[in-house]
Amino acid sequence: MTQPTEKVFSPYQVFMIAILAFIQFTVILDFMVLSPLGAILMPTLKITTSQFGFVVSAYAFSAGASGLLAAGFADKFDRKKFLLFFYVGFIVGTALCAMATDYHFLLFARIFTGIFGGVIGSVGFAIISDIFKLEVRGRVMGFVQMAFAASQVLGLPIGLLLANSFDWHAPFWMIVGVSIIVGIVIFFKMKPVTEHLAIKSDRNAFQHLAKTISEPHYLRAFIGTILLSTGGFMLMPFGSAYGTNNLGLKLEELPIMYGVTGVFSIIFGPMIGKMSDRLGKFNTFFIGSIISMILVGIYTQLGITPLWVIIILNVILFTGISARMISSSALMTAIPSMKDRGAFMSINSSIQQISGGVASFVAGLIVVQRPDGILEHYDMLGYTVIGSMLVAIGLIYWVDLYIKKREASKSLEDLKV
Repeated sequence: MTQPTEKVFSPYQVFMIAILAFIQFTVILDFMVLSPLGAILMPTLKITTSQFGFVVSAYAFSAGASGLLAAGFADKFDRKKFLLFFYVGFIVGTALCAMATDYHFLLFARIFTGIFGGVIGSVGFAIISDIFKLEVRGRVMGFVQMAFAASQVLGLPIGLLLANSFDWHAPFWMIVGVSIIVGIVIFFKMKPVTEHLAIKSDRNAFQHLAKTISEPHYLRAFIGTILLSTGGFMLMPFGSAYGTNNLGLKLEELPIMYGVTGVFSIIFGPMIGKMSDRLGKFNTFFIGSIISMILVGIYTQLGITPLWVIIILNVILFTGISARMISSSALMTAIPSMKDRGAFMSINSSIQQISGGVASFVAGLIVVQRPDGILEHYDMLGYTVIGSMLVAIGLIYWVDLYIKKREASKSLEDLKV
């Protein structure tokens, strides 16, 4: 019989899960909202697919660069203060996006937002590693990663409705409003996270960065992150344009598709988290990868398709993607030691953003939009994503094996003592 959440987590831990989920919701929504707005933005701002791909990837590149620069300092401050600093910058950047009037202003705003937004997720994962045991992190990730689904069921449909009712600036103002409320709650209710500061280190920020990035076990995990990032960043930027031009969806049907998919993702997220703790995090990742590869292969080959069929395929695809995200995220939190958590998570986030930026930019070069709006070569992106998922399975298997060996070694040492 499943234990109720109250017996698994303390009231404060439940609060932290909720606040970290809300933070993820706002940051993910800020990034994801560009994809469905692509069908509106490209004709409104008169930009090409390659320019739009660069707008998406510019956020990722700046986020990656800032994450690397912040990594050396990530374990030298109270994580609450570190989180608030970057969250305030993220809010300012999103407000700039809401005020953008042309391509170059929007590009600058995305770069500014990425500088701050790209570090937030890594700080959140470091906090999770600090206050939750590995045995329940799959469950924690299941709830926190619900933000990904919530951004679909709540954020994207509302954002699209606002964009259709007013203009494309409106969704960004919505994100700013929600983020301000979340920031106030963090400031007044969240406790300082300073346990890692008790571990004395004579390294300066740059030495700490160099030591962390050169650790062999960490390097293999970073390579796995590169491959994990390829899928979403290659397919996501042109998702709405592909849906409206190739699959025959109407603009007003996009909120329905994202909304229904998001509802099921919210339902399945906590279930997947529990499954990863019980069945095994790699086993859950493997199952999710197989589902994702099959669905990517089908989805990227479609022509005009009924809405209900697209919804079913999206629900299954995002279930697979959620299984990969939740299980791999839980595994990644177990790799670094406490003294390296902040730096590892920042570097890992940077690599994720940079590799995702490269993937988005390459996707913009591969995909070509014909005069009638149809996107060509979308199937080539599907083949690339499937290939990266296959290799990622091998690397995540190694990560899982390394963690199991390390935990077994610790257990033996405890028995000897």
